[in-house]
Amino acid sequence: MPVIKPTCVRDLKLRVNLADVVSRVVTLRKAGGTRLKGLCPFHNEKTPSFHVDPDKGFFKCFGCGKAGDVISFVRETEQLGFTEAVEAIGKRFGVVIEYEEGSGGPSREERSLRQEIFDLHEVAADHLHQAFLAADDTGTYFRSYWTDRRRFPLEIASEFKIGATDAAGSGLGAVLLRRKFSEEALRKCGLFFIYDDATLTLGALRPRFRGRLMIPIRDHQGRVVAFTARQTDRTPEDDPAREAKYVNSPETPVFTKGNLLFNLDRARTVVGDGRPFVLVEGQLDALRCWSVGLKTAIAPQGTSITESQLVLLRRYHPQVECFFDSDAAGQKAALRFLPMALKAGLEVRFFTLAGAAKLDPDLLFLERGLAAYEEVRRAALSAMEFACRAAVPDPAQASSELRTRAAQSVYEVIAAAESEVARAAFVAEVAGHLRLSAPAAERDFRSYLLRLQRSGPRVPTGSEAQAPAATGGPGTPRLPPPTPEHHLLLLCLHYESLGKPLSHAIQHDWVDTSPAHTAGRLLNRFLGEFEHDTWPGRDHLDSLLETPDERALVASLLFEAPSIDDPVKVAQEGLRQLRARALEPRLRQIELALANPHADSDSDPISLLKERSELQRQLRVPVVLTTTA
Repeated sequence: MPVIKPTCVRDLKLRVNLADVVSRVVTLRKAGGTRLKGLCPFHNEKTPSFHVDPDKGFFKCFGCGKAGDVISFVRETEQLGFTEAVEAIGKRFGVVIEYEEGSGGPSREERSLRQEIFDLHEVAADHLHQAFLAADDTGTYFRSYWTDRRRFPLEIASEFKIGATDAAGSGLGAVLLRRKFSEEALRKCGLFFIYDDATLTLGALRPRFRGRLMIPIRDHQGRVVAFTARQTDRTPEDDPAREAKYVNSPETPVFTKGNLLFNLDRARTVVGDGRPFVLVEGQLDALRCWSVGLKTAIAPQGTSITESQLVLLRRYHPQVECFFDSDAAGQKAALRFLPMALKAGLEVRFFTLAGAAKLDPDLLFLERGLAAYEEVRRAALSAMEFACRAAVPDPAQASSELRTRAAQSVYEVIAAAESEVARAAFVAEVAGHLRLSAPAAERDFRSYLLRLQRSGPRVPTGSEAQAPAATGGPGTPRLPPPTPEHHLLLLCLHYESLGKPLSHAIQHDWVDTSPAHTAGRLLNRFLGEFEHDTWPGRDHLDSLLETPDERALVASLLFEAPSIDDPVKVAQEGLRQLRARALEPRLRQIELALANPHADSDSDPISLLKERSELQRQLRVPVVLTTTA
């Protein structure tokens, strides 16, 4: 099946007027400004509630809640798959469709451009590596930074072609111009900022990376497709990304960050029985592992892990050992990762660092070498043991109510696994870890699945963005009221400066990420991007949206700018609601247990009173969102 380039999809959306596509199916009339409206093609109605915004490229029905872009409209109305819909639009409007190399269908010109960009990146990697090795001030500084500050041997720098850029970009633009690379390749390679109307001269090539340590990023075939650039003391003050520790290449015709894992090209050749992948958080963590002899280490490319990356891993080996930093952010990342790994069919284990909460993989292997790997491997936790410990660190000291509540949270993770056999084994394991009756745990899990099934497919998800329930004539569906996740997702999209503070304030288990809750899953994913400083901006979200429901919900939320006088106040109220929803059920359980002390002999009244006091204290504390504005 041909795979269409993400850049081609974005170009098609920009070039094709949504109104021209919709008007083939719906009679549109002006609705104020540039908006158009007509009768919805997705449900029966007498009064037009279907709106089109050609400027934003989105449609939305305020009756049934359907929403989306030009591609989803063609898919829905013509019952086509994604690729078929894109090809149909391209044929009608004269847009050349470009395909990923090796997936079938690419034109000769596209193959030529892609190959030229691959060649350009190889030249760039060689040139920047020579700048790292040079006997001048830049080379001396970066070699010292590499060996003294980062404490890596120079052999690793040579093996991975670690590079350097001075404050002016180390003359990379001049080198590429002398090598006669085409204007299109120079514009699309991602190494420079170039104005659209600029004549391509040396002065027009403004380096994206200046005063940074350069780490080449290779695809699974070993081709240099991008760079990660580490901030140093040499990063100039006028660098627009001066405060970012790491800056990555933008997405290009040869690079989509969500589809790539650092060092996979090398690690995939050595994985096998007894040698699983070791997933770490960053490129330097992976390089540290490699330097001590752990050759199967890989890292996501400047973003939280994606399902496509996990599917790619599964092609080579089904086992993954996870070594995230043991701080709160690392543990949160691990909990976000786990359900996706189970869905991809991966067998996962987690490394922990008992008694060393601030120690990360880079420091551990630097100080103790490969022996540290064998030590943490012996103490590795299975996926279910890790999830159980995250919910209840010490089951032996926990009440039966707390252990039962913890099991419910782990059931959400287990539900992501598609294998019934795996689910049954996971439930039995959870019962053992949490000291619960195995048959009772199995019944509880089946009850949990039944509740999910009863919730059924939601009314078209795009409708969830609207605060009031929609009303209309006979047959018009009523829409469910929005949840706190919807409001916070809306804020993340329209007030992006709130994303980072929200990622710090929201605890993982406050968000409803059940399969039926699209807004919660999206909010969780977006918070991960904000947390890792990899948020691509609301106009470039295609790589983060995995299902038609998710695309529809985002289109619905972006369709109309909200009228909010105080976004921070709205965010704090959403946080308060999430916290209350998470804590109040447990508080009610405690009140019932205290009122009926003989109902559960395992309940310790003194412990319950302490827990109640702590919950009441947490609920009384005002929610304050710390922003930098």
